[in-house]
Amino acid sequence: MQMYTYTAPSYKETMEIAKNKHGEDALIVSSKEIRKKSLLENGLWEIVVVAPKQEVKQEVVDNDEDELPDNSVQKRLQDIAQKAIERKKELKERQNSDISTQITNAVKEIAKLTPLTQKNSINPRENIPNTKQTEDSISKDSKIKDSIAREMVAKRNQEEPKELKSIWQELDKMNDKMKLIQSMFWNNMNVRTQNTNNIPHEFAEIYRICKNSGMKNEHLDEIMQLSQNLMPVNMRENSITIKRYFREVLRKMISCRPENIDMKRKRIVMLVGPTGVGKTTTLAKLATHYSVRHKYKVGLITLDSYRIGAFDQLAFYAKKLKLSINAVNDTVEFTRSLEDLKYCDYILIDTIGSSQHDKQKLDILKKYVNADYNIDVNLILSATTRYEDLRDIYNSFGILNIDTLIFSKLDESKGFGNIFSLIYDTKKPVSYFTIGQEVPEDILVARNDYLADCIINGFSKPKRDEILR
Repeated sequence: MQMYTYTAPSYKETMEIAKNKHGEDALIVSSKEIRKKSLLENGLWEIVVVAPKQEVKQEVVDNDEDELPDNSVQKRLQDIAQKAIERKKELKERQNSDISTQITNAVKEIAKLTPLTQKNSINPRENIPNTKQTEDSISKDSKIKDSIAREMVAKRNQEEPKELKSIWQELDKMNDKMKLIQSMFWNNMNVRTQNTNNIPHEFAEIYRICKNSGMKNEHLDEIMQLSQNLMPVNMRENSITIKRYFREVLRKMISCRPENIDMKRKRIVMLVGPTGVGKTTTLAKLATHYSVRHKYKVGLITLDSYRIGAFDQLAFYAKKLKLSINAVNDTVEFTRSLEDLKYCDYILIDTIGSSQHDKQKLDILKKYVNADYNIDVNLILSATTRYEDLRDIYNSFGILNIDTLIFSKLDESKGFGNIFSLIYDTKKPVSYFTIGQEVPEDILVARNDYLADCIINGFSKPKRDEILR
C-alpha cells in the first residue's frame, strides 16, 4: 500500500481525480480545504488516499545496463523516495493502531474518575475495539462506538470535573476518526445514488439516515446542499455536531400550527381523510382534551352514515364525556345541528372515510364545507403511508380547502421523512400527532423539534407531561 496526495479547485474534482487514478479500492486518509474560493482565485482542496502501490514503468537510460550504479544521483534519489514512502506507510499503520489504544486508555482514565456501577455505564472490556479487527467486524464495532457516543451525551448533561470533560472531548475525536475511516470504504457505502458524488464523506451518515426515512430525493438533496453551504468547515469534524446542525435545518423547515385555546381560532373543526387513518379516535381524543383539560363546552356531529357502528362508536365517547352528539344525513340537517350546538365553544365534526379516488364522496363533503359557516378543515393522514400516496391524497382532498394536517399512527412507522416532504411540499402546517390508540392520552400538539428528532433518531414516545401540555 502507498499514500497519494491530490489537489484540485473543489472537493468533487479532487475525489474524481483520486477515483480515476485508483478506482474504488482506495481509502481516504484525510481531506481538507487548503484555500477558500474568492473573486481573485479558485479554491483548493487536498485529499490523501491509501491505495495499492502501482507499478511504474521506468525508461531505461542505458540499454547496456540493467541497474543504475549505486553511486549515481538517480539511484540515490530513488532510495530517498522509497524510504519516504515506507515511513508514510508505517506512520499510517501506527496511527490506525493508536486510535484503538487511545480509546482503551481514555476509558480506563474515565473508570478512575467515575464509578462504573450503574446499569448504563461503559464497560471497557466489552466496548474496546480490537486493534486487529477485519473489515467483516466493522458493522459490529460501529454499534459499540455508537453506544459510547450516546453515553457521552448523557454524561454531559450532568455536572462533570474539568479533567473528565477533556477526556470526553478526546474520546469524541477518536470515535469520529474511526467512523470516518470506516465510511471511507467506497465499495461498502450504501448511500450511492446519482448525486452522492457531491456529498462530502463526513455527511455520509446523516445522508443515509434521511434517505432511509422515506424523504423525497429532491428535498434531501436541497437540505444537504443547504447544510454544506452554511455549515462552517471547523464544525464538520464531529459527527454529533453535524447531526445537531442538520436537525436545526430540518426543524426550521417544518411548519407547525400552535394550539391557541383562546377562542380566536375557528370554533367548528371538521376532520377529513381516507378510510382507516383514525378520524373517529382522533376526534374523541380532541373532545376529551377540550372538554376535560380546558373545561370547554364541546358538541359532536357525525356525517358518517355509511360505516356500520360509526355513530355507536362516537356515541360511546359522547356519553362518557357527557357531550351532545348529532348524526346528520344532508346539508339541511347539518345546518340545523350547527344551530342546535351554537352554545358550544367547540363543535367537532366526524366525516365519511373516503378514498382519494372516490369523487362522489368528496363532492358530498364539499357541500358541507361550503355551508355558511367558518369551518376549520383538518386532513388526517397516516404516518405509515409513503410520500407519493400522501401527496395523491392531499391533492384529492384539496378541493375542501385544507387548513391544517394531522398525522396519525406515528408509533407504527419506522420512517418520518415522508411527513417532512409533504409538509415541505404543500406548505401546510401540521397541528397534531397521534402516537397510540389510548384515548385521550396518545395525542401530541405538533412540534417541529419532535418531528426532526423522529426523522433522525426514530420514534420515541414523549413523556406524559409533554403530551398536550
